[in-house]
Amino acid sequence: METPTGPDGRLAAFGNQLINVHLWLREELASLREDVGSYLDGRSERPRELRAHCLAFCSALSRHHTGEDDGAFPVLAERFPELRPVLEELRRDHHVVTDILRRLEELLGGLEAGPDPAEAQRVRAELDGLAALLESHFVYEEKRLVSVLNSLSAPGRDGSGDFPPATAGAVFAPGPWLGRGTGL
Repeated sequence: METPTGPDGRLAAFGNQLINVHLWLREELASLREDVGSYLDGRSERPRELRAHCLAFCSALSRHHTGEDDGAFPVLAERFPELRPVLEELRRDHHVVTDILRRLEELLGGLEAGPDPAEAQRVRAELDGLAALLESHFVYEEKRLVSVLNSLSAPGRDGSGDFPPATAGAVFAPGPWLGRGTGL
């Protein structure tokens, strides 16, 4: 999806960028699920790398949702009061996601060199639940917010615009959160 930019090269279509971030998060979750599957099926014996991958994904997703809750959503609620119920519903989803991420981190934190079948089932169940919730959440958020976000202006060098640069970066930029271009 082509994203228009302003005269200084900054992002001008926040809704399009939100879709790109969601695509990136979906890809990273799929990669994490594949890595967990390999480990739990005995095809990989690197629990340390798996934990690191999980923590990196959880951190990226948490930063994205925190940026929305603390930065983007208050701006949207002020500019578009009719969206307040939608934004509150999205915030509730964020809390559920946070709980799932915490459980997932705890489960993966206890991984040993060889997982047992019960452990494998618990990890897979948390990942399946997270994937289902995120897919529903992303689709709903995109349906309700993309056109509104695309109507907003990017931060200018003078501090103008609808979102401060820190908010725009936290919510609408994928890979660089972790110091790497497009992946974890």
